[in-house]
Formats: sequence, structure tokens, C-alpha cells
Amino acid sequence: MSSKWLQMFTLAMAAFMAACSPIKVLNALTPSSTFTKTPAIAYGSDPRQKLDVYRPLPAVSNAPVVVFFYGGSWNSGSREDYGFVGEALASRGIVVVIADYRLYPQVRYPAFLQDGATAVAWTVQHGADPKRLYVMGHSSGAYNASMLALDARWLKEVGLTPSVFKGWIGLAGPYDFLPIENPDVKPVFFFPDSPPDSQPINHVSAAAPPSLLIASNDDNLVNPTRNTGGLAERLRAAGVPVQAFYFGRTNHQTLVAAMSKPLRWLAPVLERVTAFIQASDPVD
Repeated sequence: MSSKWLQMFTLAMAAFMAACSPIKVLNALTPSSTFTKTPAIAYGSDPRQKLDVYRPLPAVSNAPVVVFFYGGSWNSGSREDYGFVGEALASRGIVVVIADYRLYPQVRYPAFLQDGATAVAWTVQHGADPKRLYVMGHSSGAYNASMLALDARWLKEVGLTPSVFKGWIGLAGPYDFLPIENPDVKPVFFFPDSPPDSQPINHVSAAAPPSLLIASNDDNLVNPTRNTGGLAERLRAAGVPVQAFYFGRTNHQTLVAAMSKPLRWLAPVLERVTAFIQASDPVD
């Protein structure tokens, strides 16, 4: 992409997104020829406990499976907004499960982790091969993914352990954020009495699954040095295989948006995620 064309495209996208919801724009520009979608599958009794499944087209035999959790400070978000993530991974031959979960003020910590564990259990019960199962998230969704991968309490409630994951992937995740500064997040974690065991960094052990951590150098919401860098350092010290990447030209929000077809030029997020899965996926 030439610098002149890139500049023109960026200006056009900025103008378009200023007039419309950015996520709706991304999804409107997302192709539908690379996947089939099974929407609104209930994995629990609450209206928020639903998930969508994206399967590659053409169909892939025994494909790897990613359970994805979106961000939103644990108080907002919808699986329907992340069709571009489903398309991105399905276009690489990966089955994607995008799950809603209960949010504040309906619930507080740790109910959304229990929902995540239940969504993972549903995925396993419906045929996901543990040798090909990954959990992934962005922002607060990356927190959810990390806690399922690192803190065995939540999967234990559904009869599983973190060993069910071949690996886990975090994009711009908050893994070490006490004391809480974000006013929207404080009530979610009972500030000022936020429990120390709510922090992913406190659950690192040698038993953790291989990890892929990706952050933006220009993230002004979740400090990448403390969170991604600190967790990567702790994982390496425990002997856990970990890859960490930091990208420019992105911020906290556009890091995940870079997975969408229109914005893949921003950073090779999809390439890193795909390479991580392909490298660890067993060969039949």
C-alpha cells in the first residue's frame, strides 16, 4: 500500500467512522464468504449466556477452535459486534466461538469468569478437541481469557482444568491493575476492597498453557509495560512458553480492529495469532 493511497484511505475511513459506529462499519465491510455462522446458541439460562459459532468455508476437518471474549470494562459489549473477529479467524481455517457473558451491574467479579468457564465447557461438550482448543480475548475479555487459563478455580467448577487449552491469547489485556483507577471498573471489583486473587499475574505457575500476548505501544487505557510486559516476564520466569509483541500504528481499540479485513494493514495481529495456533496445533 503506497503512502499516498494509505493516507487517502485513512482519511476516508476516519470520515466514515466519524459518521457511523466504527464497529458497525468494520462488520459492514467484513466479507461473509469465508464462514458459516450459527448464532445465538444458549450455553446457560440467562439471556446474556449465548454464543455464536463461526466455521470456516470451505469446511476444515478437525479444525482448531478459539473461544473469544470481547472487551468493554465488564459493563458493555455484544458478541454480535465482533463478527469481524469470527471472519478473520475462520478465513484462516479456525472455528471461532464468540460468547456473551453477564455484565455489571447485573453481576460483579467473578460471575463473568464463571460464565466464561461455562462457555468453554459448552465448547468442549460440543466436540472441541483439547489438543486444538484455545481461549482468546481483547481488553477485559483478555482478562477473562487469562483467568481461565491461569486460575484453575473457574474451570474446576465445570469439571475441567486449564490443561484443556493448547494455548491462550491476550490482546491489550489488564493483568495487574490494583489499585483500580478506572471509575467504571471500580464497582466491578468491589473497590477499595478488590481481592488480590482477582489479578491474573498472581496465578502464574509452570502449569500455565503456552501464551501469546499482544499490545499496542500507544495504549492509554491499559498500560502495556505493566500488564503485557509484567505478565510475560512472570510467565517466562515460571518456564511457560510465551510470545509477546508490541505494535505501533494502533491503540487500545484498534489493536483488535486490526484483525478486520479493512484494517489489517495497521498491524499483523491476525498473522501473529494464526502463526501461534498453527505452530502449536498437532499434526495428524
